[in-house]
Amino acid sequence: MAEVREGVDALDRELVALLERRFGYMRAAAGIKDSRDAVRDEARKASVIAAARAHAQARSLPDAVIADIWERLVEGSIAFELDEWDRLHA
Repeated sequence: MAEVREGVDALDRELVALLERRFGYMRAAAGIKDSRDAVRDEARKASVIAAARAHAQARSLPDAVIADIWERLVEGSIAFELDEWDRLHA
């Protein structure tokens, strides 16, 4: 069990590093978008969540759980990008 836990902990660190990269893209997007209203794009949000769900289904993972995680991830990303937009365009 200890090996499994070590593997999970190592993977969690990798996931955080990947999220750091993802949020870096949100930071870049905040600098590119010319209006605060452009940050929230519901069509893009739906597309990203649908793609994650499809990738989960293709891997026999619980797609509803993945969709829920991505819903939170995208909403958190939007909130972060809005904060970055405000900071950059103050």
